[in-house]
Amino acid sequence: MIYLLYDLRDSLFSPDSPAYKIANLFQYVTLRAGAACVLAFLISVVLGDRVIRRLISLKVGQPIRSAEEVHKLNELHGGKAGTPTMGGILFLGATVIAAVLFARPDAPFVWVILGVTVSLGLLGFYDDYQKVKKKSSDGLSARGKLSVQVTVALVAGCYLSFSDYSGDYIRQLYIPGVKEPIIADMGWFTPLLFLGVIVGTSNAVNLTDGLDGLATGCSITTAAALGAYAYVIGHAFFAKEYLFLPFHPDGGEVFVVCAAFIGAALGFLWFNCYPARVFMGDTGSLAIGGMLGTVAICCNQEILLPIVGGIFVIEALSVILQVGYYKRTKKRIFRMSPIHHHFELGGWKETQVISRFWILSLIFALVGLAFMKIR
Repeated sequence: MIYLLYDLRDSLFSPDSPAYKIANLFQYVTLRAGAACVLAFLISVVLGDRVIRRLISLKVGQPIRSAEEVHKLNELHGGKAGTPTMGGILFLGATVIAAVLFARPDAPFVWVILGVTVSLGLLGFYDDYQKVKKKSSDGLSARGKLSVQVTVALVAGCYLSFSDYSGDYIRQLYIPGVKEPIIADMGWFTPLLFLGVIVGTSNAVNLTDGLDGLATGCSITTAAALGAYAYVIGHAFFAKEYLFLPFHPDGGEVFVVCAAFIGAALGFLWFNCYPARVFMGDTGSLAIGGMLGTVAICCNQEILLPIVGGIFVIEALSVILQVGYYKRTKKRIFRMSPIHHHFELGGWKETQVISRFWILSLIFALVGLAFMKIR
């Protein structure tokens, strides 16, 4: 909404006034992205203690799986019982406020990303509520949760695929390292691809959220890499003449949303780092995954997402492999899945697992950024 000051500067201020010059600055996407990042960070940090105290007063403590369910892991995580969950409302609120204030209001990409994020955040909130209410790690049924995710993803995917605003641009399929789209028009396959991207990423982040700050830190590096692509894609010279990436004039507004999320997530990490005072819960993890998936789609980089979000892919694959192998052989590949628990049970301290996964996430993001030039 701040962008409106730039649009209305001639009618609101004298050209010689300081207010006119300040309003003129809001045309620059880098300034608005920086301001969104800082504002979202401050909201998360300033309101963090109040939100945590409120969650504690509401007795929304995280249920921990019993020793019968997870054996030795219960000994390692038993002390986390009662830590407030649903903390995702903190950084989701900060992200939405900062993005709405500083992104251009006439950019549909912004509203699609926020719509998916908030919708999946509400789904996660209800799932967390059910867990707290039942005092069990079992929330909504997998089928119920998946049906909502699929509905949200299809609505967003169909709009992006067939609207006049983005249809021609979004139906192209690019792969990292190739200048031209490998498919010029995916047609009706497009929303089905987007369905897999959004639902898959949402669940992958959810699986990663098992240690203090793990999913938060990995989400920040992934969002930073995608944000860099969004900025370039919204810059005509960089996209068309220099890096040969798909161009859309509203790419810069996607960059603003990414910056808002990064600031909010950094503020949340202030409280979520080891030892965590609050967990994001499904409220945060489902929303983050949906947001990252939708951002990648808006940047036409959905095939790059598994690279920059490599940790999420590894975590999800570890669960798929473990479940599939166990069903066939009644044996396990890993000590426990997702794979971060495998390393915990192998003797790594929780802080070691988190730090090393953060390092790997940063490396994956840098590899993804390298493909910006390798084409």
